[in-house]
Amino acid sequence: MRALAIDVGSSSVRTALVDDRGQVSTTHQQSLGVRSTNPGEVELDPAEMARITLELATRTLAEGGRGDVVGITNQRATTIVFDHASGEAVGPALSWQDLRTVLDCLVLQAEGLRLAPNQSATKIKWLVEQSARPAKDLRFATVETWIAWHLSRGSTFATDRSNAGLTGLVNHDVTAWDEHVVAALGLDEVMLPRIADTMDSFGVASALAGSAPITALIGDQPASLFGQSCVTSGAKITFGTGAMLDVIHGGEAPAVLNRFASGCYPIVARSHEGTTTWGIEGIVLSAGSCVEWLRDLGLIRERHDSDQLARSVSSSEGVSFVPALSGLGTPQWDFGARGAFFGLTRGSSGAHLVRAVLEGVAQRGADLLDAATAETGVEIAEIRIDGGMSANRFFVQRLADFSGHAVAVSSEREATTRGAGLMALVAAGHLSLDDVEGLWSPRYVATPSLSVDERLSTRRAWGEVVQRAQRTIPELSTVSF
Repeated sequence: MRALAIDVGSSSVRTALVDDRGQVSTTHQQSLGVRSTNPGEVELDPAEMARITLELATRTLAEGGRGDVVGITNQRATTIVFDHASGEAVGPALSWQDLRTVLDCLVLQAEGLRLAPNQSATKIKWLVEQSARPAKDLRFATVETWIAWHLSRGSTFATDRSNAGLTGLVNHDVTAWDEHVVAALGLDEVMLPRIADTMDSFGVASALAGSAPITALIGDQPASLFGQSCVTSGAKITFGTGAMLDVIHGGEAPAVLNRFASGCYPIVARSHEGTTTWGIEGIVLSAGSCVEWLRDLGLIRERHDSDQLARSVSSSEGVSFVPALSGLGTPQWDFGARGAFFGLTRGSSGAHLVRAVLEGVAQRGADLLDAATAETGVEIAEIRIDGGMSANRFFVQRLADFSGHAVAVSSEREATTRGAGLMALVAAGHLSLDDVEGLWSPRYVATPSLSVDERLSTRRAWGEVVQRAQRTIPELSTVSF
């Protein structure tokens, strides 16, 4: 049995077939046009997103054969508002990265309503106001809702709990929309999609050959967690533009969906047959983007060159780099921190700088793991990783060294796609959760090479360096969401 997996990311769409052994095949990928006309604004074209998705899905099915079910995964909190009658978007899709509603969030915070600009709530309000249309005539969609709407030719209007949980519009257990928040934003509940389990029945993809049933909607990071076979327990970090740690935590729904003191926050890892599996998440705001920056500076030609160049020197010769190009996420959450090199001398070479950047991102990965342990009280035995930086062996080894954990590299670099397909197959009864757990087979495992004393000394020095990079822009450092 095979699933058609549709993966709509922050800057591209990927489609593939995923079989019941977890094998990914017949992959097609295409970039999305991402616009940033003003500082802090990041938007996409909803029509282009739907068109490219349909084209790639059609191509995958034509070349690879049938997909028995469909699973959709997506960049969470990217927000679309469309006309209910025509199905046409009334404005751009506002990326989860878009910050144009920061001031709105601060005003609402002063009024007792705590929302963040990377959630959907204030983005919906902005799009409705810009449309100058009655809210009751409009509909709100995150990306999985938008794609399911198009695949089903407008017959499916639903979101899943992993996406709904990050909108800022739901109650604490993600079973219903919060009437108080909806009213406070001047919205109308008729705008909002049905909240369903991540594994459920979402109609059929009648816009595609075979009209396969859509059986899974899931946010990208929980999909990656599932795609790396973290089912009853486990943790993963996806190292892409940023880095996302997700840990299966279980237990009851949190009392609130706000960020914890550890700098992590609660997420829905998945839900099925009315049972929700909870997790926690932490984020590094700049990871792979730092390597791309090295390329843009001319220190490396391609991203993969950083591995060899970092190995060409025995150490960074005292140079440290704090990867805070967009501020610091977990655990500090300092939006006023900025990227910084420390310890530079006349003898510092390009190789030393490249090595320091990779080590800095690895240190931030270790920060995530420390925050998760502080939050859960559970020591993570092995961390599973995917994403572009997982191909960099020097980086992977330093992550193991600084964290003190074994690091298992996913055999599927884009585990998000694999997770969406596997989840769709489980929902349809073609696989069990035990089956998915048994599919884990890493490309390789890196183990720590530092002694405990060496690691602790390195981590103490790192903490001091991070403190020096904080509050670079004090007025931004005081902002908290």
